[in-house]
Amino acid sequence: SPPRGHPPAGAVRPKSQLSFGVVCSSNINRSMEAHLVLGNAGLTVESYGTGSNVRLPGKSAMEPRIFKFGTPYEEMYNSMAGTPEDEAFFTHNGVLGLCRRGAAVKLAPQRWQDTPSADVQKHDVVIAFEERIFDAVIEDLQTREPTEDFVPIHVICLDTKDNPLEAKKQGRIALELCWLLEQADDLVAEAPELVDGFEEERMTHTPIKVLYQLCYL
Repeated sequence: SPPRGHPPAGAVRPKSQLSFGVVCSSNINRSMEAHLVLGNAGLTVESYGTGSNVRLPGKSAMEPRIFKFGTPYEEMYNSMAGTPEDEAFFTHNGVLGLCRRGAAVKLAPQRWQDTPSADVQKHDVVIAFEERIFDAVIEDLQTREPTEDFVPIHVICLDTKDNPLEAKKQGRIALELCWLLEQADDLVAEAPELVDGFEEERMTHTPIKVLYQLCYL
């Protein structure tokens, strides 16, 4: 397979012709991994979360660290590295690494539902990394006021467990799918078949579930 962040040999377009949105719950792990991989490959991409807040693993399951969307990743990092004990704990559980990566890509996590329709409709393809997030994105698109342009948005689910290891695997798979979609001449006509073929061919070696829905905004 091609090196991470590089198009496959069959890719004929070196620059992104499409705009991609990548969505998870908190815009910290799965969507940020995909944002980084797609961005490094030269694709046009933005990442989002659909949760009510950004929730990070705390010192117990009953004590998650919760932040508002729009809180800079650097600010989250500093709040969890305030004492040597906290810094050691959150380094060990990987959260500080996620915040550091986020800060290297953009300022702060963005909430999908709070994003203006003018920005949402710029995305040709939106990839959600969990079935409930896929459902939330579709519900949000269906409840927004239609724009004058009423453009198609292809919503795809690559159902992925929320941990850094699975996110890395999913990032590469998302990149493969995005390059495939990039090569379509007519995305509305070709996307369903391309996604079906990708699932049949690529998903035999992974339990990732693939879903597809065409929406308009």
